[in-house]
Amino acid sequence: MGYIFKPIRWVLAQIIIALDWLTKPSIPAYSPEKRAELDAATANMALYQFNQCPFCVKTRRSIRRLGLNIELRDARNDPKWNAELIEQGGKYQVPCLRIVDDNGEVSWLYESNAIGHYLNQRFG
Repeated sequence: MGYIFKPIRWVLAQIIIALDWLTKPSIPAYSPEKRAELDAATANMALYQFNQCPFCVKTRRSIRRLGLNIELRDARNDPKWNAELIEQGGKYQVPCLRIVDDNGEVSWLYESNAIGHYLNQRFG
């Protein structure tokens, strides 16, 4: 039965990617000083995600809307990021934002709504 849904999921994923590309939010224009400040603040962040996951698309759109430079890590197709997400984050779930604070403490934030809320509170 699962083999029937795989092509349907693939088609829906392509539609999601196309719609995301067609309706991408614009990146805010920041001064060079503000850009440097944002880049420094996000240098220790990484988003573990799948390209076709609707919740990951939502999170990437939030990142773009805020004009943030956060590294994207493909946890589905890259075994290194997959293993790191499971071993260090504790579970195989995306989207997941890895945050390293000024003291070197690492926290893992799951769920697109929680990640969006965190980013809006910190950078919005």
